Amino acid sequence: MFGQRLRHTATIALIGLLGATTVQAADPPGMRMGVRGEITGVSADSLKVHVNSGENVVVQLTGDTKVRAVTLANIEDIKPGSYIGSAAIPQEDGTLKALEVHVFPPELAGSGDGHRPFDLAKGSSMTNGSVGDLVVSNGRVLTVNYKGGQQKIVVPEDAPIVNLTPGDRSLLKVGVKIVTFVTQSPDGTLTAQSISAGKDGVTPPM
Repeated sequence: MFGQRLRHTATIALIGLLGATTVQAADPPGMRMGVRGEITGVSADSLKVHVNSGENVVVQLTGDTKVRAVTLANIEDIKPGSYIGSAAIPQEDGTLKALEVHVFPPELAGSGDGHRPFDLAKGSSMTNGSVGDLVVSNGRVLTVNYKGGQQKIVVPEDAPIVNLTPGDRSLLKVGVKIVTFVTQSPDGTLTAQSISAGKDGVTPPM
């Protein structure tokens, strides 16, 4: 069962929108975790989701659940001063190799600011911050500044780049791919804190 499986895996918390803090399985109910998959059912207060790992779960919605649209972008959409997030893995030279990059709208600048572990791949991290230097002609390198630090992130040609924009529940339809960050109550109920929903067939890469 999904709830049982979660007790044996590390999960992540959403801070703001995509800033995450790793939570261990020993933590009590109320921990936050990421759920990635496809919507298979929609009601006024819940979603049915077929999770990428194969389970089917029900996720409750509340008046506080935030919904964001995920649309395709490219490296030219990133400018000095842009606020971005990137899941990445470390390289031998100390830089990070982006697994994906998401570009925040100005009104979401500051969301999840920082650098922390992430669960997209083994050893991956999430860095949210403002772009300083941007070198597209020399290996697509971003310098990302956040409170207390800086990371250099190399964006490969095949790394997905997406925009995150404010959305609403009209995005939540059967067949839509989502990343939702949820809390689990003592009885196992999953409640969505935020949902990033692919628009026009986009699969959120986060």
